[in-house]
Parts: sequence; C-alpha cells; structure tokens
Amino acid sequence: MKIVSFSLSILALSAGAAFADLKAQVSSPWDGKKVPAGQNCVLDGGKGSTPPFQATGIPAGAVWLIVEYNDKSYKPLSRNGGHGTIGYAVKGTSGSFPAVPGMSARMPKGVQLIAAAKSTGNYASPGYLPPCSGGRGNTYEAVVKAVDANGKVLDKTRMKLGKY
Repeated sequence: MKIVSFSLSILALSAGAAFADLKAQVSSPWDGKKVPAGQNCVLDGGKGSTPPFQATGIPAGAVWLIVEYNDKSYKPLSRNGGHGTIGYAVKGTSGSFPAVPGMSARMPKGVQLIAAAKSTGNYASPGYLPPCSGGRGNTYEAVVKAVDANGKVLDKTRMKLGKY
C-alpha cells in the first residue's frame, strides 16, 4: 500500500510540474542577443528603457510578474535585481508587457517599482538602470518570477536581454 501511495504522490508531483512552463522573451527592438542602440544608460550616451517582453505559461493564480534585471558580467549587479526589480500586473496565462523608462521611479499603469537598481555614485538610479558597461560585451539578463497575491513564487524563468 505504501508503494502505491508513493507512486501516486510522484505522479501528482509530475503532473503539477507539467503545468509549470513559464517562458519570457524580449520583443522588438530587443532580440536577446545585442542591446539595441540607444537602450544603454545616459552615462554611455543612451536613454534606455527595459525591453518590452512577451510571457507565456503564466501559472494560474499569478497576479504579478516580478522581473529582476541583472548584469551577469559585473558581480555587484549580477543578481537579485542589480539593475532594478519591476513588477508587472498579469491577467491570464500570457501577455505582452511594456518597456519601462530607465533612471526613473515613475511607472506606467499596471507596473510597479519593486526595488531600485543597486548601483551607486554616478550610476545610481531611482528605478531601472539601463545597460551601462560602456559597450564592453557584458551579458544582461532578467529573472522573471510569477507571483501570487500572497507573494509566493509559482514559477520562474530567465530572459536573455543581450550583450552590451
């Protein structure tokens, strides 16, 4: 009897895992390979914004996509939203999400600043810090988390932003 119960538990866990299929991908003009011209920081001559993106496989019960923007090549800003953390309200299992201006705490409707970039000095930002590595080939990515109304992470994925 214990073996049957154990097998049923594994089957239930496997079936639940099949529903966890969150995917996110940047939208034009971003391609996930190279940061588009002008989408870098003011210090590097740009006026960047977050990339617009598409998400699919958003799990039932998710009310937010929390996106942590990171520079994987620069350790101090390489994780936990080093370049800022933005929340996007969700309805349904897929959606399109807008670009959010860099260097600003002002967010469009349906978007919330969760945490400002962890950058300091001339690089300090009250919100999202656009790529600001001077074009040295740093790798930028985002961690996208589907979160329910209680703050529980239901699923997560990574989204390539590109190199700058």
